[in-house]
Amino acid sequence: MFSPRTLTVLLGATLSFAAAAQGYPDKAVRVIVPFPPGGAADIVARHVTTRLSAVIGQQIIVDNRGGAGGIIGGEIAARAPADGYNLLFASSSVLSINPHLGAKAPYDVLKSFTPIVKIGDAPNVLTVHPSVPAKTVKELITIAKAKPDALAYASNGAGTLSHLTGELFSQRAGVKMLHVPYKGAAPATIDTVAGNVSVLFAAYPSVSAQVRAGRLKALAVTSSKRLAVAPELPTVAEAALKDFESSQWWGLYGPAGLPAAMVDRMNAATNKVLVTDDIKKALALDGAEPSGGTPAGLAAYHKADYEKWGKVITTANIKAN
Repeated sequence: MFSPRTLTVLLGATLSFAAAAQGYPDKAVRVIVPFPPGGAADIVARHVTTRLSAVIGQQIIVDNRGGAGGIIGGEIAARAPADGYNLLFASSSVLSINPHLGAKAPYDVLKSFTPIVKIGDAPNVLTVHPSVPAKTVKELITIAKAKPDALAYASNGAGTLSHLTGELFSQRAGVKMLHVPYKGAAPATIDTVAGNVSVLFAAYPSVSAQVRAGRLKALAVTSSKRLAVAPELPTVAEAALKDFESSQWWGLYGPAGLPAAMVDRMNAATNKVLVTDDIKKALALDGAEPSGGTPAGLAAYHKADYEKWGKVITTANIKAN
């Protein structure tokens, strides 16, 4: 049992905190991006936070804390006070993939953060060299099944989303393709265009010019729905493999224990930004599309994505570079 004095202190603290949540935010908000400036996460974060600042009427400071595959920034966010003024702009690589690749983080990706809202997705595009006699995903699967390991697919590097997408595709389709890792999207694309490898899963901006020029054939996108910038491309799911999805995604989180009133306030403000034509056009330049939704929706999506990649990585015994 609490003493009357203790109950008075607790009640006072609760009322004070409720008042603070009601007036939230009343000062600048820091959003930690666990990557250096200039990358996809940083670009998307700045697109969103610039517009979000105008909605909430407070400055949003993007704080780039790169290093250790996102672990450094993630730890800073996890240890920050749950006061609504220290948030995390995290990516699926940090929250769903890296934990399964041997990266030991001093926090639990499923328990150390409070989900606020899913920001957006950037799928890969399944492309092949023109010499590959496949016009559809089903035809590609047929070719790959006929000659195991005869088709080689390029990736941006071991453990990257392009690599894991290729592995997920192989597992789901029941085929064997030879993985050829490169040091980034540019060399992977160049070698696929040259015909040194046959298949490439890559972000839309990396291959769109090559597809338009006829140097690569685009068969499908790996998202759950068609891309607005390339509506002619079917999804892998509708073309051949039901429920197939692989996308880089971003979400806005707070430290564990962030009050529901603050979560709801930031969720509503961010959703308001994500439905605008302005943000849709800005994200499209990076091959991304806005998501939005509820905190519970983000939590469920994150958990399912985490489990999916854990299974793929374990089955294939994938190790990071």
